Amino acid sequence: MKAILPVLAVTTLIAGCAATPAPGDSRDQFMATLQSMCGQRFEGAQSYAVDPNNEFAGKKISTQVNCSPTEIRMPVQVGEDRSRTWIFTRPTAGLELRHDHRHADGTPDKVTMYGGMAKEGGSARSQAFLADKYTADLVPGAETNVWTVSLSEDGKTLTYRLERHAKPRAEFVLQRVPG
Repeated sequence: MKAILPVLAVTTLIAGCAATPAPGDSRDQFMATLQSMCGQRFEGAQSYAVDPNNEFAGKKISTQVNCSPTEIRMPVQVGEDRSRTWIFTRPTAGLELRHDHRHADGTPDKVTMYGGMAKEGGSARSQAFLADKYTADLVPGAETNVWTVSLSEDGKTLTYRLERHAKPRAEFVLQRVPG
């Protein structure tokens, strides 16, 4: 009986370790969070901007979470302007955010598809995306851009924040619309 106790102890320890799930990749968790929001609408406004008289000032900002198996698209409406879409994808290299800007006729704006990959250390509810070389080449001064997209714990508040040169540049706070 004494010989069997160490075997049982080791077996229990191994089984306990096997039953403990490995921590998941926060980028997968973030995409799962966005997927869980499919169809939800959010409305709000700009809460901060370096230039308080910019094109977003005083306008309602809204989006809806649209999902497909490979991406999350969030068309952003600013007042009557429907030219912007945030696109989240999960390529092998990481988690990516792109900003798709279009003219009213659907053709791409000359400043479009900028963004970058999520940096390390995000969570299931918040990810920060660093500007890539394409963005730095396309938008003068944007080489240090960091876009942070966060969802509150209760799932009711979506925050989009832009920093440049480690200083806040703009922030939108949107509330989930019931229904």
